[in-house]
This record gives sequence, C-alpha cells and structure tokens, in this order.
Amino acid sequence: MTNYCNRGYCNAGFNNQLGMKTMRFYNRKQELDILSRLRQQTIQAARMTVLTGRRRVGKTRLALEFAGNHKHLYLFIAKKSERLLCQDFLAEIKRVFSVPIIGEIRSFKDIFALLLELSKNEQFTLILDEFQEFYTINSAIYSEIQHLWDINKDQCRLNLVCIGSVYSLINKIFQNSKEPLFGRADRILYLKPFSIITISHILADYNQPEPVTLFDWYVLTGGMPKYMDILTTNTDGSFDNMIDFMVADYSPFLHEGKNLLIEEFGREYGTYFSILELISMGKTGRSEIESIMERKTGGYLARLEHDYNLIERVRPINARPGGRVLKYRLNDHFLKFWFRFIHRNWSAVEVGNFNYIKQIIKRDYQTYCGHLLERFFQDLFSLSGDYNRIGSYWDKKNLNEIDLVAINDLEKTIVMAEIKLNKKRINMRILKEKSKHLLASFPGYKPGWLALGLEDIPSYLI
Repeated sequence: MTNYCNRGYCNAGFNNQLGMKTMRFYNRKQELDILSRLRQQTIQAARMTVLTGRRRVGKTRLALEFAGNHKHLYLFIAKKSERLLCQDFLAEIKRVFSVPIIGEIRSFKDIFALLLELSKNEQFTLILDEFQEFYTINSAIYSEIQHLWDINKDQCRLNLVCIGSVYSLINKIFQNSKEPLFGRADRILYLKPFSIITISHILADYNQPEPVTLFDWYVLTGGMPKYMDILTTNTDGSFDNMIDFMVADYSPFLHEGKNLLIEEFGREYGTYFSILELISMGKTGRSEIESIMERKTGGYLARLEHDYNLIERVRPINARPGGRVLKYRLNDHFLKFWFRFIHRNWSAVEVGNFNYIKQIIKRDYQTYCGHLLERFFQDLFSLSGDYNRIGSYWDKKNLNEIDLVAINDLEKTIVMAEIKLNKKRINMRILKEKSKHLLASFPGYKPGWLALGLEDIPSYLI
C-alpha cells in the first residue's frame, strides 16, 4: 500500500476491515418527519413534495425508506420513449394494485389520471424518480400533470413525491413562475450531504476513528452518502487505502465529475470545468480567473452559483451586502478534490499512470487541506447553535486573514481563531494583532481568541 503519511499526520486506518455490507440508513430525521406529516395530510387532499439535491446524496433511498412502511408505487423515469415508459409503468401498477386495465396506455397523462382516480379510494404514495427527464421525453407532460392535479387534488388522497437530480432543471420546473408546476409543490426539500456529526457517527460504527480519519472522510467524500457507502464497502477506511481505491483503473470515482456535470452544463461544459478547476486550485477571485482564461466569466460564475448551485460567494464577515470584496469557493468537497487532483491530471488518467496522480496527492494534500480544515471548523461551529454569524475575515488588500470568526450578536461576543494542521505553528500574538481592524467594526463585543488543530476536533463534536 502506498504511504501518504508525510502529510504532517498519519492515519493508520481502523483495526477492522470495513467492506462488510451496504451502509445502513443514517440520519434524515427532519426530512422523514416532514414527509410523514405531508402523508398524514393526504387524508384531506393530495400533497406534492419535491425532493432534490445533487446525485449521490441519497434522495431515492430516503424516499424508499420513508415509503417502506406503507403502500407506495415507485416509478423510475428512464430515458426512453413515452410509449415504452408507460408499458413499464403499467406493469408496476398491476403489480401493486389489483385493478383491471383494459387496452394499451401510451401517454403519461393517462397513467397519471389513472393513479389519481385510484387515490380517490385509497391513500398511497407515488414516487416519480428523475422527474426532470420528462423534459427530454415530452415536455408537455408537465402541463398535463398541472391540469390533472388542479382539478383532482381536493378529491384525492395521493402523496406525490417527485425526485430530481439535475438541479437547474428541477429549479426551473418548480420555481420558475412561467412553468406550469410553479406553486404546485407543498414542500421542496433540498437534501444536503451528511453533516460532520453524522459522518462521525457512521465512522464510529466502524471502530471509533481518530479525528484525522473524520477529517479525511470530510475532505474526500464531502459527506455524500453514496461515496461513503462505496468506501466503507471497498476499503479499510484509512486515507492510504481510500486513495489507492479512488485513483485506480476502473474506479467509480475517476469519471464521477464528468458523469455528474456534463448533463448539467451541456456543450459549454469545457468552460465551466476550467473555471471549477481554477477555483479548486485556489484561484478564487473573478479577475484572477479571467486573467488566466483570457475571457469574461461573469455569466458563467453567476450560473454556477444560481443555476447549478456548485459555487458560492464568500465575503469578509464584516462586509456590507453587495460589497465588492469577495471570493468564490466550490461548495462540494468531493468535486473540489476531483477537479484539483483527477481532472487537472486527466492526461495521466488516459494513459493509466495512476501512480503519478498519487504522487501529486502525496506532494500537495497537506497544503490543499489547509483551507478545508478552516471550512471544517466553520461547519462545526455552525452545528453548535451558539452563533448567528460564522465566516472568515480578510481586508481589502487580501491581508490580515483570520480563518474563523464566530459572532453572537445577541450576547455581543466574537470568537476569532487561527486554524492549522500543525497547531504548534500558530502564533496567538499575531492573531490578536490581525484582529484589531476587525474588532473596530464590533465595538462593545467581548472578544475571544482560539488556536485550533486536528486534536481539537473531539471537543466540538456534539
């Protein structure tokens, strides 16, 4: 096994091998409670819920976990003709419901009308997975659903759950005022990756890992349930073993970025990929990105932020709304890793030189993780519920950076922290000196200063 332990710390892995079975269902209590309440409301009238979030975040598994205890119908919208799709749907309807269906149904409009009619006499959940695929099959289906829903909703007891993975399309279908299904969803649930706390609970089920292990899983998976499932099934959980699995011939992770995003971006995916690669390398300012690409990128950055939900703006914590001092960052940790180490070295992937990529990871991982450790502690502080504002600080000249600033405006307290993988390198005198300008923006606030490293993680896990 390759040894990557010159990162300044070493993860020896778990005492026991993982790789036992598919990871059990974790967390999602809030989402399950909401889905259960909406199902209860269908006693009075039909309800429509949208379950969205990026691929691999566990939308389908959540829906089936919720529906498993009561009558439900799961229909997957595959990329095929409407007629063939309806044949598949009819077979599943006949399996679940004991109803005679005479003749051939060729349109989803008739399928949906049939299910609405069935729900007038029986309460059940209908799950439509990959709901955005109707766009390529027959975009008129959305208008047909809207018409049937509007005239039948109050007489039906249908619990409709629409699952969508292409964020831009789902956002358009349900939140664009010009679209037929705008305003029809009773709830839109955006499923997020597992929190640090949940990741720690999962890893605790595999022999209580060290803080460094938790951080590595945060960096490599971003809390995506599917990635955690793959790694718990195929590796021993150590950093070395995970990298050996992820960066190898036939690895499911090699083409993952392309598989996730090319459908979203379409023909211009090359430009979007270049921007995301630059951000993953720490080129976080628009002018910096445009200088390297030698073209205007404002429209692309806006779409990556608002249409695709892949990047976000980060401003100093004391900045005014709309201020011009800002940076961009990828909000998906796995994709950040993929663009930084795999996509950037795609020529090595094409010739099968995976050892070359592993050497790059070995050389750069510790530097790469510096900002992610800052993000890690910012997320941890957010989970505490003790602060209403959490972020970082830098001045107009991009100097006097403070890694973490946590503020409680009610109690008028402000905590400032320097964060490093090697905590011994932190100089508290310098931190206090850098904080003087920031503190001038918060007169009357009680300040506190912290030095944080990997060894402090357990103290902040709740």
